[in-house]
Amino acid sequence: MKISVISPVYGAETIVQELVSRISNVMDSLEFDYEIILVEDGSPDKSWNEIEQVCSMNKFVKGVKLSRNFGQHCAITAGLQESTGDAVIVMDCDLQDNPKYIPILIDNWQNGSDIVYTKKKKRKHSWFKNLSARLFNWVFNYLVDNKSWENSGSIGSYSLLSRKVVDSFQLINDYRRHYLMVLRWLGYTYVIVEIEHEKRYSGKSSYNLSKLIIHAIDGITSQSDKLLRLTMVLGFIISAVSFIAASAVVYLAIYTSFSPGWPSLFVLILFIGGLIISSIGISGIYIGKIFEQTKGRPLFVVDKRLNE
Repeated sequence: MKISVISPVYGAETIVQELVSRISNVMDSLEFDYEIILVEDGSPDKSWNEIEQVCSMNKFVKGVKLSRNFGQHCAITAGLQESTGDAVIVMDCDLQDNPKYIPILIDNWQNGSDIVYTKKKKRKHSWFKNLSARLFNWVFNYLVDNKSWENSGSIGSYSLLSRKVVDSFQLINDYRRHYLMVLRWLGYTYVIVEIEHEKRYSGKSSYNLSKLIIHAIDGITSQSDKLLRLTMVLGFIISAVSFIAASAVVYLAIYTSFSPGWPSLFVLILFIGGLIISSIGISGIYIGKIFEQTKGRPLFVVDKRLNE
C-alpha cells in the first residue's frame, strides 16, 4: 500500500527542508510506499526554490507550483488531485502538526475509519486567536445545524483520508471551499485523535485578523443559508415590536400628556436602518458567491510540476 502526504506551502522557505526530513524519517520507519506532495501556493518568498532542491535530491517528493496564491484550501485540493496513495495525509507546512503522529493516523485508518481527524489538546496560539477560533466554531455549529462536531473547536486540517474519501472530495465543485467543512458534509466513518500542538518551527502565520474574518465569513456562507433565514425572522420580530410600540404611543398620546421626543425616533431610525443595510449586505454576500460559482472557473491553475 501507498501513503500520500500533502502539505500546502506558503511563506516557508526556512521550513521546507526540515518538513521533508521529518516526514521522511517517520515514513521510512513504516512498511509503506509513500510520496510527499508539496503544493507551493504563490508564496512571496523562495519556497519554490527550496522545493526544487528537495525534489532534485528525493524522487519521492513531488512539487506542484500554482500560478498564483489561490488559498490554503484550494492548495490542499490541488494536492489531493495529484495524490496516488491508498490513504492521504494532509498537514500544514509550519510543523505545528508533528509528523510523529502519522503512524497513529494510519493505525486508525487500518482499523476501519475512512477519515481520521486530529484535535489539539491546547493550541499554541495567542489568547485572541484561540478565543476567536472558539467563537467561530460556536457560531458555525449553530448556523449549519450540525452537532456532529460539538465541542471540537480544536480540530485542524491535520488529517488522514481514505482513497474513496479523496475521490468523493474531488466531486465537490464549490468555488469557495473549506477543507474540513467539505469533509464534514461528505460524512463517512471517522475518528478524532488527540495530539499535542507544537510551536511553529520558523516565521509567523500569514493569517492576520482581516484574513481570519474573511475566512470565517466564507466558511459560514459557503455551508449554510441560515443567515438569510435569521434576517427574515428578525424582520418579523422588529415589525411586531414596532406595531406594539406604535400602539402604546397612540394610547399614551390620547389618554396621557405623553409627548414623544426626537431622540427616541432618531435612535429607532438608526436601528432599523442598520438592520436593513446588514440584511442587504448578507444577501449581497450570497449573491456574490452565486456570481463566482456560475463563472465556472477552475479552483486553481498549476504552473509547474516536479517528479510527476
